[in-house]
Amino acid sequence: MAKPVVAIVDYEMGNLRSVAQAMLHVAEDRYEVVIARQPEQIQQAERVVLPGQGAMRDCMQHLRDSGMMQAVLEAAANKPLFGVCVGMQMMLEHSEEGDTPALGLFPGEVKRFQLEGRTQPDGSRFKVPQMGWNQVAISRPHPVWEGIADNSWFYFLHSYFASPANAEHSVGEADYGGRYTAAIARDNIFATQFHPEKSADAGLALYRNFLHWKP
Repeated sequence: MAKPVVAIVDYEMGNLRSVAQAMLHVAEDRYEVVIARQPEQIQQAERVVLPGQGAMRDCMQHLRDSGMMQAVLEAAANKPLFGVCVGMQMMLEHSEEGDTPALGLFPGEVKRFQLEGRTQPDGSRFKVPQMGWNQVAISRPHPVWEGIADNSWFYFLHSYFASPANAEHSVGEADYGGRYTAAIARDNIFATQFHPEKSADAGLALYRNFLHWKP
């Protein structure tokens, strides 16, 4: 009997190798992990992961040019879908980065950190991008958070953050010069600004929960 498939969308703008390795690690032979380069691979998968890194405008352009944007939108309508970093930002309506229209799966905007000249509690200046470990407060319960402690540490690398219009869509928050949304969810979609694949045991637990999740 064929294993169910987890498709990681390859549109040449994601951290595919580390995402795939993390998924393989938690799949424990129960899932086939596929790096999807064709729409059919997304359509045939049970679950889909949309990674992303780099500039938002480039990510959206590459996703369109790959021919897989429609398949991703179809997956967002009926399959468990996990967005990572820019893959999360792409799920909102619009980004300030390059004045870029996005996928519109969540109402809201992606905004740039405005931290110029501000200092952190230790006296050092805030740097943009935020790069490194930060704590995530679970703002709303969700099956993908199962077993993960509130205020666990995750790895971030970003200059922009999601600002969802509906507060109920914000399920995790971090603080970097102020509180901002670090994870969003609705229906069959869960997405994080941080990189679970770079976040040690807590990140692997998040991916494992995604594989068990039955929205």
